[in-house]
Amino acid sequence: MVPSLRNIVVVGGSYVGLATTKELASILPATHRILLIEPHSHFHHLFAFPRFAVLPSYEHKAFIPYTAAFAPAPPSAQHAVVQAKVESLQPGRVILDREWQGSKEIPYEYLVVATGTKLQAPGTMADNDKSLSIKYFQDYQKRVQDARSIVIVGGGAVGVQMATDLKELYRGKEVTLVHSRNQLMPLYHEALDKLIKDRCEELGVKLVLGSRVVMPPGGFRPDAKSVELQNGVVLSADLVIPAVGQVPNTQFLSGLAPSSEDSLINPANRFIRVKPTLQFSDPKYPNLFAVGDVADSGAHKAARPGAAQAQVLARNLVAMIGGKEPSESIVVSPPAIHLTLGLTKNVIFRNPNTAEGETEPTIKPKDDGRADMGIDGVWARRGVEVRSPQEYHL
Repeated sequence: MVPSLRNIVVVGGSYVGLATTKELASILPATHRILLIEPHSHFHHLFAFPRFAVLPSYEHKAFIPYTAAFAPAPPSAQHAVVQAKVESLQPGRVILDREWQGSKEIPYEYLVVATGTKLQAPGTMADNDKSLSIKYFQDYQKRVQDARSIVIVGGGAVGVQMATDLKELYRGKEVTLVHSRNQLMPLYHEALDKLIKDRCEELGVKLVLGSRVVMPPGGFRPDAKSVELQNGVVLSADLVIPAVGQVPNTQFLSGLAPSSEDSLINPANRFIRVKPTLQFSDPKYPNLFAVGDVADSGAHKAARPGAAQAQVLARNLVAMIGGKEPSESIVVSPPAIHLTLGLTKNVIFRNPNTAEGETEPTIKPKDDGRADMGIDGVWARRGVEVRSPQEYHL
């Protein structure tokens, strides 16, 4: 009798989840298979969402088939994408919101949580189906076109990118960016704040800084026409765009009993506590890993450090399959970002590496951006071959 394959479950098919499947697929022994559990029908290219929410014609390209999710694994490999949502993570099994191969339960030997965080729309889609998400973007673009005044709440990367895109696309609209602190994107060296403010002044983006927004229960409604600040100021607008409130996707962990209070989740930020090996810190669950934005690893929340973490995780997990102790640890690098500041202007920015004696950030201004953000190349890098424009709608 041929022994059954043992399951490595990866929960979450965004950037870091796919980086994890790629790394595992290249070194996993034939005794195991990867099951990638993801409710979306397609990979969501989130980096393009702020742009495609305001710029028509490219929205269908933001959703890419998962057909190459396990490359470079050979076609004979029995890895699979499971389109479902994990309702509960339990020791040794996950409970899904729908059946897969006749059951709502999937057993696992090892499991990786790569669920990231969630923003309010348009930073995240409410629907899992590609066609519904395309329609959402098209409807949102129409709302943007009809609005004479727009207030964006949140001075992080999404808010900054949407503000600069909007003002470059629609010079006649009043665009206001609201942020609770005086420094925009405060995770980064103050030089980035100056660069952004200079660009906003150049474009005519109004900045309202230093007072927190009074968030309505449940967030801003789509028909919201005003924003109230804690200092009493009320800003009126035809359209309010929320760009705040990243929430870790950890709600399905309630099926796990922690070995002690706060051993699973850091109560200060709601991220999963992990060791440098990316295993759960809770000693009850050495076969569980967390990677990317959802992990309380000390690394900044971005795809590039997440991809590096995926390499460490894969080698540690395969070592455990071979009966060895995981020995590789992640390296936490200074925060860095590739930030768009309009349709063509962008900047590569990295905080100084103080551990190596650096005192100044690395700043590489560029003016080579494209309206579609090079989305065709993203499909190619995801391993999806496109032979005709119609295939971008698949």
